[in-house]
Amino acid sequence: MDQEKGRFKAIAARFLRAVRNFFGSEVGWKAKLIFAGLVALLCAVNGLNVANSFVGRNFMTAIADRDRAEFIRQALFYVGVFAASTVVAVIARFAEERLALLWREFVTRRAITLYLADRTYYRLNESGELANPDQRISEDIRAFTVTTLSFVLMALNSSFTILAFSGVLWSITPVLFTVAVLYAACGSYVAIMLGRPLITLNYNQLDKEASFRSGLIQVRENAESIMLERHEPRQAARLLHRLEDLVGNLRRIIAVNRNLGFFTTGYNWMIQIIPALIVAPAFIDGEIEFGVITQSAMAFTALVAAFSLIVTQFQSLSSFAAVVARLSSLMEAMEQSQTGPATAIEMAGAGDRLAYEHLTLRSSTSSDPLLKDLSISIPFGTRVLVTGASQEAGLALFRATAGVPTPGEGRILRPGADDLIFLPQRPYLPPGTLREVLLRDADDKVSDERLLALLTALDLDQVVTQAGGLDAEQDWVTLLSLRQLQLLSIARVVMNRPKFVFLDRVDDILTSDQLKRSLEILSANSIVYISNGDVEESSELYDAVLVCGEDGSWTWNASRR
Repeated sequence: MDQEKGRFKAIAARFLRAVRNFFGSEVGWKAKLIFAGLVALLCAVNGLNVANSFVGRNFMTAIADRDRAEFIRQALFYVGVFAASTVVAVIARFAEERLALLWREFVTRRAITLYLADRTYYRLNESGELANPDQRISEDIRAFTVTTLSFVLMALNSSFTILAFSGVLWSITPVLFTVAVLYAACGSYVAIMLGRPLITLNYNQLDKEASFRSGLIQVRENAESIMLERHEPRQAARLLHRLEDLVGNLRRIIAVNRNLGFFTTGYNWMIQIIPALIVAPAFIDGEIEFGVITQSAMAFTALVAAFSLIVTQFQSLSSFAAVVARLSSLMEAMEQSQTGPATAIEMAGAGDRLAYEHLTLRSSTSSDPLLKDLSISIPFGTRVLVTGASQEAGLALFRATAGVPTPGEGRILRPGADDLIFLPQRPYLPPGTLREVLLRDADDKVSDERLLALLTALDLDQVVTQAGGLDAEQDWVTLLSLRQLQLLSIARVVMNRPKFVFLDRVDDILTSDQLKRSLEILSANSIVYISNGDVEESSELYDAVLVCGEDGSWTWNASRR
């Protein structure tokens, strides 16, 4: 119980903080203006509802009295109130949607900034502590902003309704007002007790739905591999297991909703008859007009609905609580991830060289060293091949140099971010034009002839044709083969002109001729490469070789320089 209360307080604190951040942001003035307009519109809506209750009372009384003139007069008032209520309600809805959209845009921008800053997305993915951050950023933020605003306005509207109709109901009979308060209080308590499990169940359901959907996406993205390796039975079993998990949790939600539905349905039906039971005897005794009965029913229904917000909206509130909890955990995880995991490897700037001082790298699955006490310096101009019996050691060195959290200790001295580029074995090129892929800044003044000459030198003429020219938008991952992606990535490195480039096992993707041509182009452009791969027979391509042994030992051979 204490843990649940602590969790609720943390979620409430996060919720209030999100609201404060929004109203205190650069768009806060606009949000405050729209919100103030919404409050004014809600006041107008409730004022019109009160007026409508009196018009309705007089209208029904005129019918009971068979007073044609009063009937026509009150009918005209009715039409006028309905017309004004329609205009105000539509404008209020429009303002609510615009404010929700403004808030969603603000929160999503902030979440994306945090998600992509300082490699947070990578650390969240590696840790596996947070499920489906993509869904939380897209769907949960939308649900959070839209539903929050809806509930806030419901609460405000309920408050205004209580203020507006309490006097009306009290003037009819204090007994009816007292019954309304007690009825709503008891109903809210019972609804909370019956529906309490929905909060946890809805939280779990969102994750299970996302997990099932991600499994389907993985099948689509790896369709060819699954077909060639005949993994259909395994994938089907995996998806069906996730479906069973999803359906089982949904069954529990449906069962709770059934029990809650029995209560809320009966609760809402009783609202219609209670005012008549209390007020009708006064009419029968001739103490009140007939229209007072309809007015009391309307006022009682409005007042009980205002007091019974928890009862009528509990299912939505439980789903909303789950969304707030998921979004809270997302923001908390991203903020905590900003500091990054603790590591004993020190990173420092080194100007025109890449150096390792007493660097020891260990396997992530065991404490066995992959490299022991590596101390070498790679000055500008020294082309290096990292090879040996332990390919895992070369990969660990690549990752550690790139700043990927790697178990170990020691010191890495490296040039600045713009002077050292890392090219993984399976490169990723974001969608865009060919010009945007090749140039760091699409506005750089580089002639088409120079770009085309580089692509021709790397045997990428066909890519230009496939892409439809230098300025056609393409999704490169789906358009090009892995080998073409690798060569295009090398072309991008050449155009960005760093001092060093660290290549990871590109020899597994490129042919020997393509690799040789690529390294020659890098060298001709004064780009020093450190290549992690197999032994290369062309000795003229390297000035030094780092050989990594299976026991963590290493040898540095610079005789080729």
